[in-house]
Amino acid sequence: MNFGLSPPSFYSSHDEFQDQAQGIFDNVMKMAVIASIVSGVVTIVVIIAIVYAIIECLKKAIPAYAQLPSSDNDHKASLSFPSTSEIEVVIPSDSRVQGSKPEFATMERFLSNINKEKPIRFSPKELDIITWNYSTILGSGAFGVVYKGELSNGEHVAVKVIKSLDMGMEEQFKAEVGTIGRTYHVNLVRLYGFCFHHEKRALVYECVENGSLDMYLFGSQNRHVEFGKLHEIAIGTAKGIAYLHEECQKRIIHYDIKPENVLLDINLEPKVADFGMAKLCSRENNVSVNTHFKGTRGYAAPEMWKPYPVTEKCDVYSFGILLFEIVGRRRHFDDAYSESQEWFPKWTWNMFENNELFVMLSHCGIENKDREIAERMSKVALWCVQYSPDDRPLMSNVVKMLEGEIEISPPPFPFQNLMNDKPKLTPNGSTVDSGSGTTTSWETESLLESGSKIKNNAFQIEKPT
Repeated sequence: MNFGLSPPSFYSSHDEFQDQAQGIFDNVMKMAVIASIVSGVVTIVVIIAIVYAIIECLKKAIPAYAQLPSSDNDHKASLSFPSTSEIEVVIPSDSRVQGSKPEFATMERFLSNINKEKPIRFSPKELDIITWNYSTILGSGAFGVVYKGELSNGEHVAVKVIKSLDMGMEEQFKAEVGTIGRTYHVNLVRLYGFCFHHEKRALVYECVENGSLDMYLFGSQNRHVEFGKLHEIAIGTAKGIAYLHEECQKRIIHYDIKPENVLLDINLEPKVADFGMAKLCSRENNVSVNTHFKGTRGYAAPEMWKPYPVTEKCDVYSFGILLFEIVGRRRHFDDAYSESQEWFPKWTWNMFENNELFVMLSHCGIENKDREIAERMSKVALWCVQYSPDDRPLMSNVVKMLEGEIEISPPPFPFQNLMNDKPKLTPNGSTVDSGSGTTTSWETESLLESGSKIKNNAFQIEKPT
């Protein structure tokens, strides 16, 4: 039976139907793929939006932690260190952020330490309160009177009130604030602040409880300190000076290293003090010409007496003299001893040259257990007092030698300037040029510090006041 469809036409229609169906299927799959991609992108965007919203919510939930004091009145009311520019970190008691309290407590200590490194300016009224109207005197000198004080946080201070600010005092005041005010080291006395007012000028230091090193070397207390502790004091002092010379942004030359300017805290840790003669020097050009004498006679380097270039090596020389006094527990010059022993540096050299250093140390009361350390200190001192500044070591190397980290080579003869330089004395006790281009011999310069009188042709040289 024929329904009017021939086999050829039947098969042709069927192929067209399959083609149409395949096309529809392909379109559906393409749309499905596109829909999946769009859905994935939308999902990612939604997730990012949610995370961003959570972060913003957390930021709003966490309060601001740092705030600045609004006025000077807050500082004047508290009288506590540091200054009005201190950044105070406040930790809220209801903070729910895990680990926030330790984190911000650490930041508070960090910011506090930074501010403590800067000297602050006190008013005269603040100093009245700090010193209880200057009720307790700790000491006095040509520079002024030192009073005991206490900040509101309980920290003890020493307030040095300057008598008058003439040109010399003004220079010393500027030297103190401009040098030690830039430093912070465990072996340097800290300058907390200053007062510069037409009514009063003063410097506020940390209070160092146990006085100066000279009390323990030459005073009645010298028997109460073990030699091992004196060795530690020498190392700490050397570290403080090395910091001034080699670690500060600008090199600082102290100019007056001596036992009186090494203070000892409650644990007998040394702190270099008295920067009234100190000077800032550029690291690129740290050489200056000395136009007038600085320092203390007997401790000052030979170049300090002449219009010669002066570098940080003058502090190295002074430290060498201090080392001699620590080893001998006596002044570097003392005419109570025999002529060969009265100037301790020269006596040390003579005994070292003759391989008899142990004999000298025995005379100084050095016990066998401390003899090796004492010999090392003596050799370091001989290196430090070399006549030529170039022959003296850096203070960082002095520290290493004292600690035994590096071997000490035999020092050369350090007193070439004593060989043919004999001064002529004048009736007023001064010296005149002997034709060598110098005004005085270094031996006589050392004697000037001894505090004794040197008789020569009925003339006397006395320690200057």
